[in-house]
Amino acid sequence: MSQHERPRSARRDELLEQAYRYALAHGLAELSLRPLAAAIGSSPRVLLFLFGSKDQLIRALLGRARADELAALRAAREAGGGDDLAAAVRATWGWLVDPAHRPMLVLWVQAYARSLSEPDGPWAGFARQTVEDWLGLLGGTDGGIDGGTAGGTDAALGLTVLRGALLDLLATGDVERATAAVERYLSLIGSPAR
Repeated sequence: MSQHERPRSARRDELLEQAYRYALAHGLAELSLRPLAAAIGSSPRVLLFLFGSKDQLIRALLGRARADELAALRAAREAGGGDDLAAAVRATWGWLVDPAHRPMLVLWVQAYARSLSEPDGPWAGFARQTVEDWLGLLGGTDGGIDGGTAGGTDAALGLTVLRGALLDLLATGDVERATAAVERYLSLIGSPAR
């Protein structure tokens, strides 16, 4: 534990959940402690005491978002059926396109972009870790996959299609076109639409 990390407590967990709901609604890009604290019935001082710093709070929120993302994507993959990459891609896309998940996905995009533009800040490593997470889920390893193997290359291509279609969907809201692109990819790898 670093000098800024605090031990877990029921109050810390409660405030983290409330802060996570706030972040889903308002994003993390311009997070300010005063509005956050006011919205969740706390104070900046309490948040700093429980989390150590604003950066540590952001890291905790990213960890919380990542846990939700992984659980949801893992469930989508399992619903897609076994070790079939095409089924995993289709099931994952089904989850990504659901409007109920939009706030989490917008938060994910914000964190991903910040991780690339501020590699030493609280976002450090988020983009790389999420690529490894998704490759592991698509490749069926849940712990990362070797991008140099045939299966790894296939999972990487599936991830590229999903991420591109997701960014397109978030930017335009055009579910039909983005879904058609994913289905076209799946038809090219031999998995026609159901």
